[in-house]
Amino acid sequence: MKKIKVLFRIVFGRTAFVVLFLLLQIGFLFSCFRWLSNYLVYIYGGMLALTALVVIYILNEKSNPSFKLAWVIPVLVIPVFGTFLYLFVQFQIGTKWINRRLKDAGDETSPYLEQNPITEKRLKKVSRDRANLAVYLKNCGGFPVCQNTSVRYFPLGDAMFPEFKRQLKSARKFIFMEYFIIERGKMWGEILEILEEKAAQGVEVRVMYDGMCCMMLLPYHYPQVLEKKGIRCKMFSPIKPTLSTHQNNRDHRKICVIDGHTAFTGGINLADEYINAVERFGHWKDTAVMLQGEGVQSFTMMFLQMWNITERQKENYGKYIYPGEELLNDAKPELGFVIPYGDSPLDGENVGERVYMDIINQARDYVHMMTPYLILDNEMVTALTFAAKRGVDTVLMMPHIPDKKYAYLLARSYYPELIEAGVKIYEYTPGFVHAKVFVSDDETAVVGTINLDFRSLYLHFECGVWIHKNPVVDAIEEDFLETLKKCRQVTLEDCRRYPFLPKFAGRMLRLIAPLM
Repeated sequence: MKKIKVLFRIVFGRTAFVVLFLLLQIGFLFSCFRWLSNYLVYIYGGMLALTALVVIYILNEKSNPSFKLAWVIPVLVIPVFGTFLYLFVQFQIGTKWINRRLKDAGDETSPYLEQNPITEKRLKKVSRDRANLAVYLKNCGGFPVCQNTSVRYFPLGDAMFPEFKRQLKSARKFIFMEYFIIERGKMWGEILEILEEKAAQGVEVRVMYDGMCCMMLLPYHYPQVLEKKGIRCKMFSPIKPTLSTHQNNRDHRKICVIDGHTAFTGGINLADEYINAVERFGHWKDTAVMLQGEGVQSFTMMFLQMWNITERQKENYGKYIYPGEELLNDAKPELGFVIPYGDSPLDGENVGERVYMDIINQARDYVHMMTPYLILDNEMVTALTFAAKRGVDTVLMMPHIPDKKYAYLLARSYYPELIEAGVKIYEYTPGFVHAKVFVSDDETAVVGTINLDFRSLYLHFECGVWIHKNPVVDAIEEDFLETLKKCRQVTLEDCRRYPFLPKFAGRMLRLIAPLM
């Protein structure tokens, strides 16, 4: 009976409506192209010239070669449809509007994200190379390097959840929450109860979640439900039955800021599988960090930048700044440095990938990585294989039980060339790894939302925190090594024995990997 109700909801719900209208629009486009093909004799010369111009433009575009190849193939194989589809994508107004609004918000928040010159000098003394990365993140991402920030690491969502609730209950001024997924259940139910209580006490509560949730997880009008409870709420880019490329740029961030002094980020969404309250793909391995101190201000501004994309009234950003002298009474140099940072797919700067590449290229002894997906461009493959070839212990931890079959097939297609170069690949046998963690040389780590795939590195809004010389780096590495004991190493022999059809499917999927 329950399955019938679910099926009924899918067939007659908003999801089916959106899919139906998208299919109708695609069908209409195909009909137009088919009609044009009847007159191909007369317009062949013009189409040939247009196709050639589009190919020349694509080849000269400032983008990753993998994306160029993914477009050149359909343009040349199906010239009429491929060419018009590319032009349709390029002339999207929505993405340009969002990027302009984000730039305006970045300009408005820049006074609250100024770089402390003393902190910058201290980092240069510790490591000139790391200081160069900090300069890049400030110049190209807008986020400064900070000190006086304590970091606590959570190796599982189960471990994070009690502290997460405790911090929410302590809120006196505001709570900001920005998540890719919110799903009703035990986790969200307990959080919502706290948020309602806090809103009733006069605490300002804002919740923003990605519009993909409206497809299957939440009712389309759920923001109004929360508004009635005193919680300001909005969806980022709601899914609409209209062909548009900006709907491909999802808000994949996970941010919670409390009173400007405490922030959470990591891979953990607000759904029951993330705290292992339900089992979906075996045991769910995920991670998070809690920041307390001056670094939290970057997450506050990051949230407000995204929130104000659709707002018309000017934000009073200064209202959400926590007094510096009260941030961390026992501040010590041993806390090292942190850089909370965000990444936008619309500004032409691949901040998330650059940070990962810097860690790989700077590694001397080891670089250990957890990621649920492995869909790589040539630059990342080169960086990983070169690290292994120069003697760095280069280890990737992947899920053994995947959540998406196509993503797992694609990941397996990269295994042989990585393993041949000396990269070690392990699969987490108890279940699914959703963590996004890099740790290197007992010095540097990143915990955030950024997967090793094209969607995270190029198409989604993401965030993370770069950590250097903070004691939490040891805890992150310790967790990696403990988790490794529950993993099975993949060998070249395993790759050879992998069945032909899945292996072939993975290779074929690489043709459209940049779109996945």
